[in-house]
Amino acid sequence: MHSAGEARRAAREGVGVALATSAYGISFGALAVASGLDVWQTCVMSLLMFTGGSQFAFVGVIGAGGLAAAPAAIASAALLGVRNVAYGMRMSPVIGSGFWRRAAAAQFTIDESTAVSLAQTTHHARTVGFWVTGIGIYIGWNLSTLAGALLGDVLGDPRAYGLDAAAAAAFLALLWPRLRRRQPIVVGIAAAAIATVLTPVLMPGLPVIIAATVAIVVGWFNWLGSDDPIGSAEDEPRDVAEREGLP
Repeated sequence: MHSAGEARRAAREGVGVALATSAYGISFGALAVASGLDVWQTCVMSLLMFTGGSQFAFVGVIGAGGLAAAPAAIASAALLGVRNVAYGMRMSPVIGSGFWRRAAAAQFTIDESTAVSLAQTTHHARTVGFWVTGIGIYIGWNLSTLAGALLGDVLGDPRAYGLDAAAAAAFLALLWPRLRRRQPIVVGIAAAAIATVLTPVLMPGLPVIIAATVAIVVGWFNWLGSDDPIGSAEDEPRDVAEREGLP
């Protein structure tokens, strides 16, 4: 009973994140066409690459330097894509065995699907969260990429509509309920500070990878891992009951 409720909640979260992230695809489609790609090239990139950070890095570098900047664009996109390898290792127990299952999951292993999955507390809910989020974003992202590519000139600057903040807002919504202990709070603040400082001086991709080492180091040594939740101890049973739908 509780497992079914958790799975439904994971599905709702996945749909919500998919809608927010898909809206951001309009921005990518418009930016890609403005950078010199045609509609077909833009759509094929979303269909095959399907990792927003790498796609934006690629078209951003191409837009600034033209065809001559292609090697730098590829390098930037590849660096940002490295994080998906770490996601794949973390998600392997959730996905399970089987060649075709793993091959399909590889295409949907992105920031959002990993975040929604790992935010759940049961294996079944994590599986539901992963597939609903990954497939939902894949469909929505490609449709919105096409729309942005076709309507780029009409839309103007997508940032004027706040679409550049959609993905970040979805991540914050997932992250906020987990900030109940000192360890994740410290990791979040430190990683954000490092990324903010390094982004202006390093090529795209490197600040994300360097900031991620904060979580690895803190987790490896389990710094601040034994602290009590920020809220009172008496609140936790109530939170669990509310999460499970109990009175």
